[in-house]
Amino acid sequence: MRVLGIDPGLTRCGVGVVEGTVGRPLSLVDVGVVRTGAEVPIEERLLLVARGLDEWIDRVRPDAVAVERVFSQANVSTVMGTAQVSGLALVAAASRGIPVALHTPSEVKAAVTGNGRADKAQVGAMVTRLLRLDAVPKPADAADSLALAICHIWRGTAINRIQAAVAAQAGGAAR
Repeated sequence: MRVLGIDPGLTRCGVGVVEGTVGRPLSLVDVGVVRTGAEVPIEERLLLVARGLDEWIDRVRPDAVAVERVFSQANVSTVMGTAQVSGLALVAAASRGIPVALHTPSEVKAAVTGNGRADKAQVGAMVTRLLRLDAVPKPADAADSLALAICHIWRGTAINRIQAAVAAQAGGAAR
């Protein structure tokens, strides 16, 4: 399974692609950041991010897209930009028929480090170890996008199987 992880952000949107399955070694396909300048008008920044995400999706052709679920922060303007970019990621995947999953930061941290309260350094270190990299991907948004992809490979496939079983059971009960 090839998963594109997206750590949404208006200034830096982390994008990372991981390939693998549960129980097998994971491998890095690509990682990067879509950047926009704070001096650029918001509508142009969103357009730049949308185009960047489109380019990534068309180039790496993921089987699934995992996006960090936006959560409330003290800085409302940061949350707004993050939410807007998250929406762009969802639309980019949906327009291509690619399944999308949202994972909370604590779910990602727990999946990758075993601790839902891990700090960025711990997440980066585990991403580096799990993907057998020479160094932690920089900036942290890039490492976070890879952590999202890893989380989805490990947790998303199990969640999908559970949802399919529940749907099949509901279908059988309806007869």
